[in-house]
Amino acid sequence: MKTFPIIIDGKDYDNTSFIIGLALAISSSLFIGSSFIIKKIALRKINASGNVRASAGGYGYLKQWMWWLGLLTMGVGEAANLLAYAFAPAALVTPLGALSIIVTAILSSRFLNEKLNVIAKISCFLCIIGSVIFILHSPKSEEVKTFSELADKLCDYLFLIYVATIIVMSLFVKVIFVPRFGNSNVLVYLLMCSSVGSLTVVFCKAVALGIKESIHGKLNVFSHFMFWVLLAGSIFCIMVQMNYLNKSLDIFNTSVVTPVYYVMFTVLVIIASGILFREWHYMSPADIAGCCCGFLVVTTAVFMLNIFKDVPLSFREINMNPRVRWNSNVEELPTNNYMLNH
Repeated sequence: MKTFPIIIDGKDYDNTSFIIGLALAISSSLFIGSSFIIKKIALRKINASGNVRASAGGYGYLKQWMWWLGLLTMGVGEAANLLAYAFAPAALVTPLGALSIIVTAILSSRFLNEKLNVIAKISCFLCIIGSVIFILHSPKSEEVKTFSELADKLCDYLFLIYVATIIVMSLFVKVIFVPRFGNSNVLVYLLMCSSVGSLTVVFCKAVALGIKESIHGKLNVFSHFMFWVLLAGSIFCIMVQMNYLNKSLDIFNTSVVTPVYYVMFTVLVIIASGILFREWHYMSPADIAGCCCGFLVVTTAVFMLNIFKDVPLSFREINMNPRVRWNSNVEELPTNNYMLNH
């Protein structure tokens, strides 16, 4: 593949890794978004056959080949996402995760007969535009490119301060705020999930870099003590992250959880990766402003898609929708139970 060098601060950088990482990140969103649709189709077939629903404790979906296909698709998407961190900056890979929400919305309207109103369609378009803007202005290079360099950077005092801050803040929120406000304020669980999740991305990127170097024969990372520490840290952070995300989804409406979690998680990941990987070091003010604009456009699109997806836009649509009831001047709208990708 013919590539052109990127010139940053007078230095030449090969953009091959950036293109590979970008392709993996986009592929990850396509696979993960598709996996939700495939698994949902499988669950509908199971429910139609009279089996006990999964939400009621049934396991009939394990006999459905399409559900396993969806699980395999999800696995491929997560693997592509992990490898993307080894080739591209985390500040680029993480925000592009919003594309999986768009893929799910579009495919659900095609295969699940879930209608998208005008606002939802505009939101999908805005998400694509925002992602393009972010890609054009995102960091193209980073200071940390090998596992050995990363092992040294992990001892950097700025990153250690960030990790210590996350640990202290998480313990404080868990002890003080979770018992009092966990079931009434959506920010409590999502703050725990997003803060720990930012460490998950950092550790996963380190693991991906180690695996990449092992494949190229540059380093036997499996004999490196730090690799196993980072792998264990990744698994632990993922468990904590998923635990609080599931609690949040169980209590609060998905249309609120999805956009708030996306914003908090992405911002903290950008901060963590910027401290450790120096991804913003060589960016010009114009590119930084472009990234901020692209991120704001994507965030707005995600909010609009989740909050207004089921809102009827005309009296005709209201009359045709039996789930909408009018009580004086108060309108009860159906909630959006859209599935969320972590």
